[in-house]
Amino acid sequence: MHSFKSAALIRHRLGISRIISGYRSLSSNPNNALTDDADNIVLVEGKAWSRTAILNRPTALNALNTAMGNGRAFCAGGDIACLYHFINEGNIEACKDFFRTAYRFMYLVGTYLKPHVAILDGITMGGGAGISIPGTFKVATNKTVFATPEILIGFHPDAGASFHLSHLPGYLGEYLALTGDKLNGVELISCGLATHYSLSPRLPLLEEQLGKLEMDDPSVIETSLGQYSDVVYPDSSSVLRRIETIDKCFSHDTVEEIIDSLESEAAKTHDDWCTSTLKKLKSASPLSLKVSLRSIREGRFQTFDQCLVREYQMSLQGISKQITNDFCEWNPPSLEHVTKDMVDQYFSPLSACEPGLELPTKQREAFTSL
Repeated sequence: MHSFKSAALIRHRLGISRIISGYRSLSSNPNNALTDDADNIVLVEGKAWSRTAILNRPTALNALNTAMGNGRAFCAGGDIACLYHFINEGNIEACKDFFRTAYRFMYLVGTYLKPHVAILDGITMGGGAGISIPGTFKVATNKTVFATPEILIGFHPDAGASFHLSHLPGYLGEYLALTGDKLNGVELISCGLATHYSLSPRLPLLEEQLGKLEMDDPSVIETSLGQYSDVVYPDSSSVLRRIETIDKCFSHDTVEEIIDSLESEAAKTHDDWCTSTLKKLKSASPLSLKVSLRSIREGRFQTFDQCLVREYQMSLQGISKQITNDFCEWNPPSLEHVTKDMVDQYFSPLSACEPGLELPTKQREAFTSL
């Protein structure tokens, strides 16, 4: 019986032509999910020793839906426009099905026994990170744009983000979660979220080499990836060069203390970066800021599967409208109006009649660190 070189080589061929300005534009047409050709949303190319899965919803930036994402994005995350459409229709069951299907798939990616490679040659946000970061090998490129921008729509970093971000160096995870800031491919490998870096024009050669392998030994795949990888370092303007300031400001226990620390630092140093970061925090959803900070802090002491189970619970609480109508709106409008009970509700158990997320943990043990 043939052994497969790779369970899934997830990629797209075309590079990013522009960076989307905000998470609200993930899918321009909420009816895309209704008009997609279900047989072609994920294209599978078979070779003798490997399989390549190609995300193929280019008009929606390969946004995830339950049927799956090709185009200028690897995957821009969950199809938020479609979810928003479901919520406005009162179709909460469709939303539950989306989160349940997506999170289960992310768990399978993170615990799959065969090595696989995700080529992040474009926008890799939210759920796009969720289906790639847990995998064995992650190849960033000069076109990679990574972010967890859920804070910009009144949501929380999910799809396993509370696990991955909480295990980054220092308090970088808190910074990324609370600002929605972007990382490029060089920064992605420097902070440990990617395993390799390659220039986009070299990807066809890399894919060809992977397709020739006749074994699934991770060390052999590692060697092949290394042949087309580059050693790179963040430039002087990278946020990774500000890790000391990030640790100083984002290590505080509350969002209010983080903002106070940044304001103090800005007044003392007159650093434009501090001012810009403050602007990002003050433009985000106040409730999401507090919920997201707590989520990252809890994720630091949980396994991958525990984070997914908790995020599923939080996601259902967030779309229930029992706490707030904050999804894509800011309600409450300021931090002082966000009560402890509002935040606690996100982390409270679902109702007795609402089952939580079930993962095949008995068959696949989740990892505890990156």
